[in-house]
Amino acid sequence: MSDDGTPAPGLRERKKRRMYETVSDTAIRLFLEKGFDAVSVAEVAAAAEISKPTLFRYFPAKEDLVLYRIADHEDEAARVVAAAQGSPVEALRRDFLDAIERGDPITGLNDHPQVLAFHSLVYGTPALVARMYGYLERSEAALAEALGGGLDARLAAGQIVAVRRILAEENWRRIKAGEPLAKVRRDAVAAAERAFGRLGAGLPELAAGRDSVESR
Repeated sequence: MSDDGTPAPGLRERKKRRMYETVSDTAIRLFLEKGFDAVSVAEVAAAAEISKPTLFRYFPAKEDLVLYRIADHEDEAARVVAAAQGSPVEALRRDFLDAIERGDPITGLNDHPQVLAFHSLVYGTPALVARMYGYLERSEAALAEALGGGLDARLAAGQIVAVRRILAEENWRRIKAGEPLAKVRRDAVAAAERAFGRLGAGLPELAAGRDSVESR
């Protein structure tokens, strides 16, 4: 069993996960060294010591080699809401603020050189930006399902995902520009409080609970 009480993955699953991580890490290293467009999939496969067809079995698109690193966050908001005992907006606010406190790279609040380089690669590569919207759409769909489904839930999910994305991009932009991490973190906490406060005001049924959304 894992620390959170879920069954530990079997050997096959662990080997598969290691393959994903190894190939993704190899690809990101090459992309950072030479540029995303300058490195072919065949070159990544050779560096990872696997065949090109094998690589495509794990990563359907070249962009997925990079975005695998954030794939675990795709349904994060949905998981937070599913586990929430009360207000979904409040649960998401606490989750984002906790991530800021940890310096989780997904919040943009991390000044480690490798994290900054990774974010610059993603945000500076049009193909990756375009592919990332597919991840955001799936995140919205998962969150909408956790909120009960239907049009109102989808509209709410779109707003929530957008808030999380914009807050993270602003944090990354300021740190990349050279602002001190401590100052950006203070402002990021205040910005997150404002943003989630406005979400709560604009989505009162989610500030109180999910019942009214789920009943529609």
